[in-house]
Amino acid sequence: MRWGEASKPTCAYWRTCRGDGVDQPLIVERDGRGVVRFTLNRPASFNALSEEMLAALQSALDAVAADEGARVVVLGAQGKAFSAGHHLKEMIAHPSLDYYQRLFAQCSRMMLAIQKLPVPVIARVQGLATAAGCQLVAQCDLAVASTDASFAVSGVNFGLFCSTPSVPLLRNVPAKQAMEMLVTGDFIDAGEAARRGLVNHAVPPAELDARIDQLVASILAKPRVALAMGKELFYRQREMGLEAAYQLAGQTMAANMMDGCALEGVTAFTQKRKPGWA
Repeated sequence: MRWGEASKPTCAYWRTCRGDGVDQPLIVERDGRGVVRFTLNRPASFNALSEEMLAALQSALDAVAADEGARVVVLGAQGKAFSAGHHLKEMIAHPSLDYYQRLFAQCSRMMLAIQKLPVPVIARVQGLATAAGCQLVAQCDLAVASTDASFAVSGVNFGLFCSTPSVPLLRNVPAKQAMEMLVTGDFIDAGEAARRGLVNHAVPPAELDARIDQLVASILAKPRVALAMGKELFYRQREMGLEAAYQLAGQTMAANMMDGCALEGVTAFTQKRKPGWA
């Protein structure tokens, strides 16, 4: 299915999140394969992460987490920008420490929900991704960008160091390159973002959906339970020391081997046949 094509509403949350009209902050579409597509739908505000948008994303992520048929999420956007970050006009309209603490806590909860989701999340970056918008790209498990996309953590240009965006940025990009982005606020193009590890692939605009479709197809060909175990392990072990990481990884692999999908996969490999996964 190409980006923007309608898909059949196969679960209740599709209708809840998408709404009956197009004037929704987030459009959610789910196809029969379990591919869930989120589309940030506030192009006039460069898909800023307003309170409304953060709430919509949180609701949609929570719904996917509860949907055992979901297999992968593709997160994209309408318009010229993927996301320009927090909604600055909304922020300056509420000049209080309590408001800002609640806003950034809300955003952090949503970002963490992406990591905790048992299925991979792929960012589809078609344009500008700045500040918390760049954070959103970094927080996704995978990212594919159009060559006309650009990236920056540019809050410092307005006197606001991108502290929360620095958290996933530093976990994707080497330290000195991350610090350079944070202290200068300068933009990098999609090719440079790929070289630094912020995105997996930078492709011409006409090839963006095809490249994402390849990743989706590869993910769909794997057992969901193995990917769920692996994703949880991937993020947990990254924060551990080497010995603890090996211990956790060994426990995870042992549990994975007890699953029927792994047993079938290994047996099929030894018998030189394709696995018979449902």
